[in-house]
Amino acid sequence: MQKKQIIIGIAVVALLGGWYAFRPERIFINQTVNESLASPVQLAGTAAAPAVVSIASGDFHGVHHETTGTATIYRRPDGTRLLRFTNFATSNGPDVRIYLVAAPDATDNATVKQAGFIEVGPMKGNQGDQNYEVPATIDLAKYRAVTIWCRRFDVNFATAPLKTSSTT
Repeated sequence: MQKKQIIIGIAVVALLGGWYAFRPERIFINQTVNESLASPVQLAGTAAAPAVVSIASGDFHGVHHETTGTATIYRRPDGTRLLRFTNFATSNGPDVRIYLVAAPDATDNATVKQAGFIEVGPMKGNQGDQNYEVPATIDLAKYRAVTIWCRRFDVNFATAPLKTSSTT
C-alpha cells in the first residue's frame, strides 16, 4: 500500500512539473492586448510638428511559430522611444520575451544568441496592438531586429528586421 502511494505521489509531482514546464493550456488560450499609441502619428515634414515619428519598422516573419504583424519604433516629442506591435499575432507560450537583436535579421536561434540581444520586456499578449518602452541607452544602429523569444525553451518564435524610416 505504501509503495502504491509513493508511485502516485511521484506521478502527481511529475504531472505538475510537466504542466509547469510546458504550460499546455496556453496552446488554447490567447491573450489579446489593445493598447493605443496614445497620440496621433503625424508624418515628419508636415506643417504641424510631429507628435510621434516612426524611426524604424519591419514585418514579422515566423521562425519556429507562425507570426504576423508589424514592429515599429517611434520617437516621441520628448525624445523617448516606443516599440509598438500592430496587427500582431503569434503563438502563446511560457516565459515569452521581447528582444532587440544585434543583427539585421534572425532566422534561427543561434543568430540571437551569437549576435547578442537586449531584453525589452515580457510579451504582454500573443495578439493585438501593444507598446514597449525602449531605453535611451539602446543603440538602434546596432540592435536592428525585434525577436519574440521563449526563454524557457530557448526558441525564437519570430523576428521583425527593422528598416530605418526615410522620414528620420
